[in-house]
Amino acid sequence: METTAPRSAERTARRSKPSVPLFLAVWVLLIGCGVAGTVWYAGQLKAKLTREIGEQTSRQITAMQQNYDTQLKQMQTQFSGELSKVQGKVDALNELLEFTKDNANSKTDNSNKLFTQLSEVEKKLAALQKSLDVLK
Repeated sequence: METTAPRSAERTARRSKPSVPLFLAVWVLLIGCGVAGTVWYAGQLKAKLTREIGEQTSRQITAMQQNYDTQLKQMQTQFSGELSKVQGKVDALNELLEFTKDNANSKTDNSNKLFTQLSEVEKKLAALQKSLDVLK
């Protein structure tokens, strides 16, 4: 009976030796699969985030562009209205000036005042026109 005990110990020793490298190989394989899965998932997540950020940026750019276009149209309309008003005032002053010129005998002082006012209005009209040109 003594001979069976050493043989079973040998069998156990033989079995444990091959199982350690196999165990280590399985663990290395599992770790490698985990690393590969992590790299794949990170790539998928990166692609998804990049796509979402691109779409969000496109929506924001579109909204900003529409807002800019709306504001520009409003300003153009506003300046056009102001230019029309100023042009009407200039035309009225021209008519008044012509009327005053025709009726003035010794009233050259009033004529000079009207010319001065007309000159000021024309300067304001030119400034508004420049502002409108800058907006365009």
